[in-house]
Order: sequence, then structure tokens, then C-alpha cells
Amino acid sequence: MSEVTLRRAAELALVGIAAVWGLTFVMVQDAIELLPTMAFLAYRFLPAALLVALVFWGALRRLPASGWRAGVVMGAFLTAGYTLQTLGLEETTASNTGFITGLFVVFTPLMGALFLGDRVTWFAWVAAGVSAFGLYLLSGAGGELELRGDGLVLLASLSFAAHILATARAVGTYDVGALLAVQLGVCGMVCLLVAAVAGQLEAPEGRTVWSALVVTSLVASALGFFVQTFAQQHAPPARTALILASEPAFAGLFGWLLADDRLSLTGWLGAALIMAAIVAIEVVPRLRPPRPLPEG
Repeated sequence: MSEVTLRRAAELALVGIAAVWGLTFVMVQDAIELLPTMAFLAYRFLPAALLVALVFWGALRRLPASGWRAGVVMGAFLTAGYTLQTLGLEETTASNTGFITGLFVVFTPLMGALFLGDRVTWFAWVAAGVSAFGLYLLSGAGGELELRGDGLVLLASLSFAAHILATARAVGTYDVGALLAVQLGVCGMVCLLVAAVAGQLEAPEGRTVWSALVVTSLVASALGFFVQTFAQQHAPPARTALILASEPAFAGLFGWLLADDRLSLTGWLGAALIMAAIVAIEVVPRLRPPRPLPEG
């Protein structure tokens, strides 16, 4: 296959994964109405961890203790992010969750500057201000603010940003596949233990729950990693970043089509401001967060 054909295939596959990531917000929201949240997350991440571990078994066996520690730290941030995001889905819409989660793109360079001493330009602070105003509008400016659900998702976005920063520092030293297996395993085991202690371990039943588990575990998490890796090898970084930035838009689209999410004019303006900030960050190479692992 020619390089042009590979590039087009990579970009098309990446669009498909971004669409799946957007769809998962609606699917997860429906599933956790039938299955406790922590049980759902455990069943989502343990099979994905097992699959990735089998594929990267050799690299996982060679991973040193320091690599395992890095994977555990990444797993802690990932667990916090998905737990807060899924709990937030119980209180707010799939559309809001998608747009607010996407803010991790904006938060990443700012958190790097605040906690790690990374250099960041005024452009990132302007994007943060625009997205903050967009969040205010999206969450109910002039009416009843959705502080509980949207607030939980905002904390999830901060956790994902911390995960990105931890990942960026680990992937230069350790095998990416091995790190992915460790952190997915940490996420699955923590959620399993919490669900067991809380008495929430229930067997998944019904098409709604099983379809959500298959899509989120095997497609969004495991397959998403391979597609993203393939795309980063064959597609230009700017194109890859912009395609990945479409995830919140897909979440809004599927929320509108499948969950009857309806934003007010103010809400649409807020969503547009958030998307503008995300895209602006993605197109500036210095600010674009590295994504060697799936965040969907």
C-alpha cells in the first residue's frame, strides 16, 4: 500500500474511533441505569486490560519495577477520571459530559505550567478563559446551574489532564503497550474492589449493558489504542489532533440523536466556545497534549 493510502486509511479509522468515543457517553449513561457504576467500570476495564496484556505480554514481563510504578500512577489518574466522569453521567447529559471532558486538552498545558514548571504561552491562558466562559454558559448560565453532574465531569477532565502529563513522562522510557496494560488493570481492579466492598457486584444483563461493555472495553479502549498508534505513524500530527478533537462534537451529535439531549441557545454558544478552545489548543504544536494512549 502507498503512503497516501495508508494515511487516508489511518485518518478514516481515527474518525471512526473518535465517533465511537463520542457514542460511548450515551451508551454508558444508558448502561449505568441498569448496572451499578463501579461494577460497570470493573467489567469495562478488566477485559480490556487482559486483552492488551496478552498482546504485549513480552513487553509487560520486561517492564521494570519503576515502569510498574509509573503505570500505577497513570492508572490512579485514569481511575479517578473515569469514575468521576461516569458518576457525572448519572446527573447530567451525555452532550454536556462530552464537551466538558474534552476540556482536558485545555487543562493539560496549564497544569503542566502550574505543577511541573512547564512553559506555557498567553495563548493557552486565553483558551482557558474562553473555555471557562463556555462551561459557564453550557452548565446553565442565567438559570439553574448543573453544579453536581457537570462539576463531577469537570473534575474528571482535570484527572485526565493529570493522566496525560504522567503519560508524557513515562512513554519516553517504558513500552507504551505495557504501560497501557498496567493502568487498565489498575483501573479495573480498583473499581472491582470498590464495587465488592459496596455490595454492588451484579452480573451484567440485557443487550443495553452488554453492548455498552463490548463497545467501551474492546472498541473504545483496546482497539482505540491500536488505531491511535497506527494513525500517529501514518497521518500528520495536526490532522490527527484535529480528528481527535472531534470527540466532544460526536458526543453532542449522538446525545441529540439517541438521548434526546436539547441544548438551549446559550448552551449551544457555550459548547461552541469550548470546541473553539479545544481546536485552538490542538492546532498549536507547542500546546497540543501528547496522546499515546486512548482517552475516550
